[in-house]
Amino acid sequence: MNIGIVCYPTFGGSGVVATELGIGLAKKGHKVHFITYSQPSRLDFFNENIFYHEVSIPAYPLFQYPPYELALSGTMVSTAQYAELDLFHVHYAIPHASAAYLAQKIMEDSGVGIPFVTTLHGTDITLVGKDAGFSPVVEFSINHSDMVTCVSEDLKRETNEFFDIRKNIKVIPNFIDPQKFQKQKKDHFKKAICPNGEKLLVHTSNFRKVKRVEDVVMLFEKIREKIPAKLLLAGDGPERQNIESKCRELKSCEDIRFLGKMEAIEEILSVSDLFILPSEKESFGLAALEAMACEVPVISSNAGGIPELNVNGVTGFLSDVGDIDDMLQNSLIILDDENLEGFKKRAKERALEFDIDRILPRYEQAYFEVIESYKKNR
Repeated sequence: MNIGIVCYPTFGGSGVVATELGIGLAKKGHKVHFITYSQPSRLDFFNENIFYHEVSIPAYPLFQYPPYELALSGTMVSTAQYAELDLFHVHYAIPHASAAYLAQKIMEDSGVGIPFVTTLHGTDITLVGKDAGFSPVVEFSINHSDMVTCVSEDLKRETNEFFDIRKNIKVIPNFIDPQKFQKQKKDHFKKAICPNGEKLLVHTSNFRKVKRVEDVVMLFEKIREKIPAKLLLAGDGPERQNIESKCRELKSCEDIRFLGKMEAIEEILSVSDLFILPSEKESFGLAALEAMACEVPVISSNAGGIPELNVNGVTGFLSDVGDIDDMLQNSLIILDDENLEGFKKRAKERALEFDIDRILPRYEQAYFEVIESYKKNR
C-alpha cells in the first residue's frame, strides 16, 4: 500500500506513535509518505520506502495567523495525486482530521477518491477537543472519517461520552519496538549517576501541568528521606522552570538531573529502577510502556488508560491522582531489593504484549477494510 501519514513531528506521544508506525509499515514493504511541517523527531535515518513532504505556509500580510490547516490540505492533495496514495492515516484530531476531510472532498470533486483513518490519541479529545471553539469541528471530523481508532478503551469511552459520535471507534493500543526498547548494558552510566549504589528514579514527559511533574519531585523528596536515591527528569516544556525552582526550594538539586529532550531515552531507562508517571490525564501512557520494555517497573496514577497498561501489584502500582503518600509506600515496596527484580521481570513481560509485531497487523487490517468499504460506498 501507499500510505500518507499526517502527524505532529514532535516528541509527544501521537507524533512518536505515528512515526514508529510508519517506520514499521515501511519495513514490511509499504510505501509511507509523512506529511507535516517539519521532519518527525524519530525519522532520523534513510529507508527506501519512507518519504517526507513538508507543509509550507505562505506568508501573506493578510493572514494574522498562518492558515496551516488549509496548507496541510493542499499538500495532502498534491502528495496523494503524485504518489497515488491508497489512503491517509491522520493522527490527532485537530487539525489533521478536518484537513483530511477537506483534502478528500477536493479530490472527489476531480473524480479521484481516497479514504482516511483518524487515530485519536488523548488531549485532542480530553483537553483541546473540549474547547467550545473546537468541539464542533472535532465531532464533525470524527463522524466523517472513514474509520476511527483510538489508543485505549478509556479514551473511547470518554470520546463517546463527550461527543455525539455516530462512528464505531476501534481500539488499537500503542506499541513498542522491543529491538529498540530493551535493557542495554550501560553500567558505566549507572555508576556515574549513582556512584554509591543509590536507586535511580526517572520521569519523562513534555512538562505540562497535566503531567504533574511537581508530584514527581515531591515523591522523590519523600523517597530519599527513606533510602539513597537519584532522580532523572527527561523532557522539556512550560513547567520546567517551576520544577527547577521547586528543586532549589527543597535543596534537592544535587540529586536531580534535568536531561532535556533526549532521542535515545532507552539508554537512560536501561539503568533506571523505577519510572514515575503521576499524570492527571493519560490516555495510554506510552512513556510508561517504553520504560517497562526496558525492565523498569512503574509508579503511576490510575488516570485514563494507564490501568490498561500498568497492572497494579504486578508491573508496578496505581494510586489516586495526587496521593503522594500512597505512591511513597508503593515505591518503597518495589525498590526493596527482595522485590525489585520480580517487578522488573514482570514489567518486561507485560510490555512484550504490546510488541509492534502484534499491533501493526491490526492497523494493516484496518487499512484494507477501510479501502474496500470506501470503494463499495462511492
